Amino acid sequence: MRFIRTIFCLLFFAGIALADAIPASALAAGGAVTRDQQLREIRDIMRGGRGGYIDLGFNYLPFRTQTPLESPYGEHEGYAFKHHFAGFGSGEVTKNNHLGFLLWFERSGWDGEDFFFWPMYNDFSIARSVTTWGLTYTQSAMNFTMAGGMQHQNVEYVGDVYPHENDSLLYSWGLVRWGRTSVQANYHKAHWQSVRISMDLESRAIYGGRGRGPLTYLPNIDVTIYNGKGDDDSVRVFWEQNLFAQVLYGEVAFDFPRKEFHSAALKYYPDPSRMVAIEATCLRRNVRHGAKDLLWGGGIELPFVRFAYNSSYDYETFFHAKGTFLVEFQFNLATIDGLLFARGGTRSAPMETLNIERKKNFESKDSKGLDLMGSAKSEPKTIEAKGIRYEKSGSEGGK
Repeated sequence: MRFIRTIFCLLFFAGIALADAIPASALAAGGAVTRDQQLREIRDIMRGGRGGYIDLGFNYLPFRTQTPLESPYGEHEGYAFKHHFAGFGSGEVTKNNHLGFLLWFERSGWDGEDFFFWPMYNDFSIARSVTTWGLTYTQSAMNFTMAGGMQHQNVEYVGDVYPHENDSLLYSWGLVRWGRTSVQANYHKAHWQSVRISMDLESRAIYGGRGRGPLTYLPNIDVTIYNGKGDDDSVRVFWEQNLFAQVLYGEVAFDFPRKEFHSAALKYYPDPSRMVAIEATCLRRNVRHGAKDLLWGGGIELPFVRFAYNSSYDYETFFHAKGTFLVEFQFNLATIDGLLFARGGTRSAPMETLNIERKKNFESKDSKGLDLMGSAKSEPKTIEAKGIRYEKSGSEGGK
């Protein structure tokens, strides 16, 4: 055990010493990345369209040398930060008709000091918040959902090394889902920003599907079209595939029209509820042929904390951070019809599954007992008299 702790400490401090600086360009593009990530998470939650969801989290970096900033003036020690919250709730107003409200919030950027509420705001700091809210309607009998709302990007502070950003940019978004197909769009004024078409073909028990069998091996396909400047539009195709019993998954993404590999991941969930996850990832940082610029990493996610190193998720959503261990204290939980699971889960949490099985077994035994009593009552009662003899009276015998 002491040897394992020693190895872990050496790897941890080696990751700190070898950490690469995050570029100012990645921080400048963080707003667009956050807006797209929030819409992707909302798409995942709207697979059910009802119930509830909560998410809380923040990244923890104990040392200033873990995420230094690379600017035209050199490298600067400081802290990249990301604080996020999400919530969704709905209620049944009439039979099979559900109305809901959702709110996603994230505050992120870079600063010279680690903080929760009041940053330092030095010459190289940047801080922005992105808020997404909306209303939802679901007709559960038809498996139909509509949702729509607004996105607000508020810039708190922008240092001298970043391009100027407009404050309080307003974006609108909408989503329509029917069956296993959904379409989601994002607009800024009259200009579309992205369109996402998703086909969640995999059968999931928490949404009324099967928990095992061939239908659980159908893929989940996501195609997102991004509106670039001029003719620089791009398309990203994402494929998620169940490899074994809805606990082992493979994921791969490609970018078009360049026809370039973007990222891949192998993920293992000890339970299909996805409360715990272990992943190995690979990401291409720049568009080039060959394997020279591939970034390999992975992570471990537990119910209240996540550890990662060079994970493709962190590289994309945490300002291209690499070469250091990241710790994220987080918690997310979704519920539908009393079933609990993590975002993206296929079945309910183990305790919920056990309680439902016990309830079903109890009801089946109880119904059998009632049937026995009912059948006993329905049968006609018969009384047989044995050994009793009736004789005629003596007057009748004298005739």
